[in-house]
Amino acid sequence: MGTITARKRKDGSSAYTAQIRIMQKGVTVYQESQTFDRKSTAQAWIKKRETELAEPGAIAKAKRNGVTIKEMIDRYLDEYEKIRPLGKTKRATLKAISESWLGDVEDQAITSQVLVEYANGRVHTDGVQAQTVGNDLSHLGAVLAVARPAWGYEIDPMAMPDARRVLRKMGAVSRSRERDRRPTHDELDSILAHYVEMRARRKQQIDMVKVTGFALFSTRRQDEITRIRWEDLDERRQAVLVRDMKNPGQKIGNDVWCHLPDEAWAILHSMPRIAPEIFPYNAKSVSASFTRACLFLGIEDLHFHDLRHDGISRLFEIGWDIPRVASVSGHRDWNSMRRYTHLKGNGDPYKGWPWLERIIAGS
Repeated sequence: MGTITARKRKDGSSAYTAQIRIMQKGVTVYQESQTFDRKSTAQAWIKKRETELAEPGAIAKAKRNGVTIKEMIDRYLDEYEKIRPLGKTKRATLKAISESWLGDVEDQAITSQVLVEYANGRVHTDGVQAQTVGNDLSHLGAVLAVARPAWGYEIDPMAMPDARRVLRKMGAVSRSRERDRRPTHDELDSILAHYVEMRARRKQQIDMVKVTGFALFSTRRQDEITRIRWEDLDERRQAVLVRDMKNPGQKIGNDVWCHLPDEAWAILHSMPRIAPEIFPYNAKSVSASFTRACLFLGIEDLHFHDLRHDGISRLFEIGWDIPRVASVSGHRDWNSMRRYTHLKGNGDPYKGWPWLERIIAGS
């Protein structure tokens, strides 16, 4: 039977401490207490908890030490990477969550309210974007999805879905903003002419003329481009093995054969065989070089990744169907591919483009 003890606070208000003590053979096997502002609330809590604790196994469950989110993340990082290596971004995000106040929350205390509080703090206190908060919760959700069925931790399966639903309505989480930016011919002419001029002035470590052209016609990402090896080519199929292709469920070990359009195939074979990699450059240096060129030329809001958008859109504009475009881009579903298609008309926008021959010739 539970008991209620009343006491006066310093401000003159009353506090009611409800306590439950369970005895077995004259020995206390479990006790629990909680303080309320109203006696009726304390009485209701006692009645509810006594009913819950009467269930088989309830006392053992209540006595169990909780497991913190930090401990779950550490176990996830340790065990999951043995099966499927994680990307640097996901690992860094989970580590940051584990070191925050949320990392100290125990499994049974993980509620939608706690997750909403964390997300709002990230937006209003840390000043991060809604897309970043969405990524945080997505990565944490992957941990919680494993922790309950695989490790038996006491996690409310609806905590994360409920939190994400509320936060979406509040605008605190969102998907990354879809870009529709494509380079114009004038912008590409300026960028390529700039690289040719820079190459004439001094020897460059990165042949950005060929890299830019290959990115445009192959639709490949910068890090994928720099990982391609000569041994990854299939001459008969005019295809290349794209190693560790980006994918929401898996990146490391996600190797995909992708067809190369004629223009990309010609640019690739114009590269000298000086290393195992066809484009033996650092991916970050490629992106940095493109960004510097755009800043120097006054070209606003153009990213190297926008070349992929342009390349995929071009394939649709010249009449290729979805499966054929997917054989180049590597997409597995239309929803993902749709984000990269921003059509501007029919026909090949690069038909007769004078830069193509110059890129291949290296002039």
